[in-house]
Amino acid sequence: MRGSLFSPSAGQAGPAGAPPVARYVSETGVRFTFDRSQGLPLVKFDRSPEVWVLRPQPAPRGDILYLNDLGEPILRASRTGGLTVFTTDRPQGLAAALSGGGQTLRMSALSPQQLLERLAMASTRATRAARRLIPFEADASPASSALTADAAQVAAEAITRMARLAEGRLLLGGIERVRLVEGRQARADLRQGVIEITVAPGQGMSGRPSSDRILAAAGIR
Repeated sequence: MRGSLFSPSAGQAGPAGAPPVARYVSETGVRFTFDRSQGLPLVKFDRSPEVWVLRPQPAPRGDILYLNDLGEPILRASRTGGLTVFTTDRPQGLAAALSGGGQTLRMSALSPQQLLERLAMASTRATRAARRLIPFEADASPASSALTADAAQVAAEAITRMARLAEGRLLLGGIERVRLVEGRQARADLRQGVIEITVAPGQGMSGRPSSDRILAAAGIR
């Protein structure tokens, strides 16, 4: 068991008998896709546009924890084949059952025009949540266009989540725009009313911060 957990394929480990890309549903109806078919594991909840990049980590009793980029658990796979999902509403975890196969979670290449359209869509969603204009601007290359578009979507999700919280709404009043830039490491910063998202091309979806990390950068966690 120790050898299997620390082997190169440990990141692909998951519920026994489940396909590499599978659909799950929790006991309270939370539905999501768990993709273990490519590099780091990915998960996407049906009610959110965000794809979460997970880091597998060995846990007691031979289980595997799947953590977000803040080191917080999103899923737990037991050695007996069970899967637990951790949500904001149920941080103690919910049992999830396999409901069938799913589609691979991946980004698609974008033209400059398509990137502009995605940025406009993200701005529209953030503006609606903030109830005032939140423009999105990006300094992107062809190599980072897909990742930048995905990061913009995640930033809009973070702002939408922020608007649902009392402390978040107060902070949101001081946010003027979102700027996306390229860099060596994914990060999120809030400076002088600007949410700056740094994306790292070539690292796939792990090359941009999650909405949780954006909220943490804003001081909301």
